[in-house]
Amino acid sequence: MIRALALALACAAPLAFTAAETPLHAAADTPIEPAKVLAILPHDTSSFTEGLLFHDGALYESTGEAGTSFIRRIDPKTGHILASTEIAPPLFGEGIAAWKKRLFSVTWHGGRGFIWSLPDLRATGKFAYTGEGWGMTSDARHLILSDGTATLRFLDPDTQTVVRRLKVTWRGRPVQRLNELEFVNGEILANIWMRPLIARIAPVSGKVIGWIDLSAIVASLDLHDIDSVANGIAWDRRHHRLYITGKNWPHLYQIALPQGMTEDQSSADRMHDRASPAVSAESPPTSRP
Repeated sequence: MIRALALALACAAPLAFTAAETPLHAAADTPIEPAKVLAILPHDTSSFTEGLLFHDGALYESTGEAGTSFIRRIDPKTGHILASTEIAPPLFGEGIAAWKKRLFSVTWHGGRGFIWSLPDLRATGKFAYTGEGWGMTSDARHLILSDGTATLRFLDPDTQTVVRRLKVTWRGRPVQRLNELEFVNGEILANIWMRPLIARIAPVSGKVIGWIDLSAIVASLDLHDIDSVANGIAWDRRHHRLYITGKNWPHLYQIALPQGMTEDQSSADRMHDRASPAVSAESPPTSRP
């Protein structure tokens, strides 16, 4: 019931582009690249995926829904759970981000975040933030938080305070419903909730510089639950591999890097470190599945 109500409210809200003007229909000025699948791995269909990342060769996943929210360390080849910790009910787990030997996680409502040790997922601290928590990632200097709006927040990893806000736009319009995040080779990748798309975001300007189209993958799954959307992006920096999945999907997909995305991670990080902040503010939405 809660998820159905959230979906109804979200579908009534603006998405920043109309149905006739989505990137799938009109984006001659912004490259759209269908995801090219390189490998298919198993994924736990009970996982309502909210966050996904690689750290030191291990795959970590956070799952949502009150009472079934967990953070897990997973063997990516087999899908077996190697370690797991629960987000205490009634909290709804959301995105995760790794910083050095710590894992940060956020929850949907209540502004409650948690800090875990890596790789054993032992609780070591808490932090607070305003509004909702959706997705997380980290660049060379910050934690990056999405809240379902078109604005990303950059947090100081040591104090968890907001040091920068970035408004994400495509063709001059705000891109709402930014969800799961991943920082890959100087770009921020973001799932768009309820759309089979990943936005490629320039971290300086906030402009969407490209799209990854997941619609063929979604169609191949033939999923009938409206909540089983694409959500989950993980960058294996060690092996230069990009993975995606979705909520309750049976597979984890390795996909090719989009054309034009540099593989010089250190160079991209240095470029981002020199970036001047772009500031924006926006009210978060009221509903989330």
